[in-house]
Amino acid sequence: MDNLLFTLLLWLGSVAAGFFGALTGLGGGVIIVPLLALGFGVNIRYAIGASLVSVIATSSGAASAYVKEGYSNIRIGMFLEIATTLGALFGAFLATMTPTSTIAIVFGIILIYSSIVSVRPPHPTPAAAHPDKLAGLLRVDSSYPTGEGIRNYYVHSIPGGFVMMFGAGTISGLLGIGSGVMKVLAMDRAMRIPFKVSTTTSNFMIGVTAAASAGIYLNRGYIDPGLAMPVMLGVLVGSFAGSMALIKARPASLRKVFSVIILLLAVEMIYRGITGKL
Repeated sequence: MDNLLFTLLLWLGSVAAGFFGALTGLGGGVIIVPLLALGFGVNIRYAIGASLVSVIATSSGAASAYVKEGYSNIRIGMFLEIATTLGALFGAFLATMTPTSTIAIVFGIILIYSSIVSVRPPHPTPAAAHPDKLAGLLRVDSSYPTGEGIRNYYVHSIPGGFVMMFGAGTISGLLGIGSGVMKVLAMDRAMRIPFKVSTTTSNFMIGVTAAASAGIYLNRGYIDPGLAMPVMLGVLVGSFAGSMALIKARPASLRKVFSVIILLLAVEMIYRGITGKL
């Protein structure tokens, strides 16, 4: 295939990945790796490297808006980044030592989980009535804007959340995705942080997590500028368009369609991993 045509098709595919990723809240990284590995025949390690670059770019753009609006909890985000960064470095190290077929199978399993989560409605987080001693010591309790005014909340189970964040970072470094689903799960369910704060803080953290593991991929030569550049630009354009379309779209219906697509990609990734075709 001609290089110009390959780059154009790659950019268009990345635009679509960013668009649907923004509409469903899963991010374009979940689609980029299967798109490159299955659709374009790119080695999965190079696909992960390109995905990490796109995750850094999209997270950096969206995170600033959420911080400005007062949703993101910067203090808890920076504290938990210690765990996710360590996990990302560990995951990236594992990725360089793990056979590509095993990475494909693990990626397929994570895609199945993401497919299930994408169609489930947000779980209402009960507000914690009493402060946690460790959270008070770290001064991570905060507030966020609602339609009825500013609402205060307390953070709980910091040790449990920290361990879960290490796992999320490991998956991010191993598979080249933001693993925002696991980050939100840790903050929303374990630490009892309101869902809006969890999602926006997760977005703030994703870029730092991806940057940590991207350094290892860059050092190993798995980030190809000719591949990463059109992917990053495409996901950026798609994410912006998706966030604009989200205002008028019907997310519930879109998530069901997207869930089926993710499930099909998961089955194909697992099949190719088992048969050794990746």
